[in-house]
Formats: sequence, C-alpha cells, structure tokens
Amino acid sequence: MNRAVLWDMDGTLIDSAEYHWITWHDTLAELGVSLTRESFNGWFGSRNDRILRRYFGDDFPLVEIARIGELKESRYRALVRDQGIRLLPGVERWLYALQQGGWQQAVASSAPPANIDVLLEVMGLQQQFASTVSAEEVAHGKPFPDVFLRAAEKLAVQPARCVVVEDAAVGVEAGRRGGMRTIGISGVHGHLDADIVTRSMADLPLDTFDRLVPA
Repeated sequence: MNRAVLWDMDGTLIDSAEYHWITWHDTLAELGVSLTRESFNGWFGSRNDRILRRYFGDDFPLVEIARIGELKESRYRALVRDQGIRLLPGVERWLYALQQGGWQQAVASSAPPANIDVLLEVMGLQQQFASTVSAEEVAHGKPFPDVFLRAAEKLAVQPARCVVVEDAAVGVEAGRRGGMRTIGISGVHGHLDADIVTRSMADLPLDTFDRLVPA
C-alpha cells in the first residue's frame, strides 16, 4: 500500500524563522505594532489572516489582510532569493531515503503558495515532492487538519498511511486530527504531543518512518 510523508515547511524543512521575524517585525512596525520575539514565537506558523486579526481585530477588512500579507511575504521571498536558505540538519538525507524507499512526499504548509515555490526553486527540490498544499487552498488552517487531508488526497494516500512532520503544536494537532501519525521537531514552540519527538531529523533512527507506518 502507498505511504506518504507530509512535511511542514518553516522550522521543519528549513530554518526560516529569522527571515520571517525580520519581515513581520518591519511590516507590523509600519502599522504601529511593536512586535516582540515572545509574541512572534507564540504564533509563528499560523496563517496570515489569523496573525493580522490578532492585532487588528476580527473585523479587519479582507482586502487589508491580503495587501499586508502580500507585502510581508514579498519581502520574505526577496530575502530567500538574495541571501539563500539551507535545509535543516538531517532533512536532505531523509528526503532522499524516503524517496528511495517508495514513500510519496508533499509539502503541506501554512505559507502562501509562492513561498513554497520559491523554496523548492532555490533549493532545487522540485523532484522530491509529488505535490504541495498551502493553507490558502483549504477552508481552515492548522490546527484544523484540512491542509494535511488535502495533501493526502492529492497523493491518493489514506490518512492513516501518512506521517506528518511538524515543528509547531498546531501542526502536530492538525496531523493527529487528520488521523495521521506525527513526528514533532522540538524548538521554540514548546511541548509537542507527537508520536515521536526529536530535536533534529538527523537524530532519528533509520527505521523511524517504517515503524510508524509499516509497508
């Protein structure tokens, strides 16, 4: 039976937190919001609409959410292109090992589609992923399971045959709510209620994914 790995992007495939911190800090500062690291760490990984409504209220116009979000994300993409970005430790090894092992792989992220595309282009990873899904493509972002269920659907793999790799509690919750197995990469987001929790993908034994979803 088919098996799949559904990768979150920011903080899971790549360490993009500093780029996001810079661009969110600068963008919100222009709107009169003084962003702290503590606040940023608390919501990093959420969809832009949820982030902006946190500061400007539930009635904040959609057109403004779209405008501000695109401004911030265009700045982020410019940083990625200008300064480059690296995969987190162990990720490259796992991407190729899983591909060789017959696993299908997808990126399932809260990031906008253009951000996912830039990552795959800059890193040269287009051939590693059979599909990508952004939270913008589904009705509800994480912790709802929509983005992971859509990724599984695109890959034609049953949710129970999928492993979600995440670094945020809302992402792990989304994977679990979707009926999937979960690997949590611990960091600034606090406790992760995943099937397996690790500090780094480089620390995982070679049979980790096979134990979660046997062939």
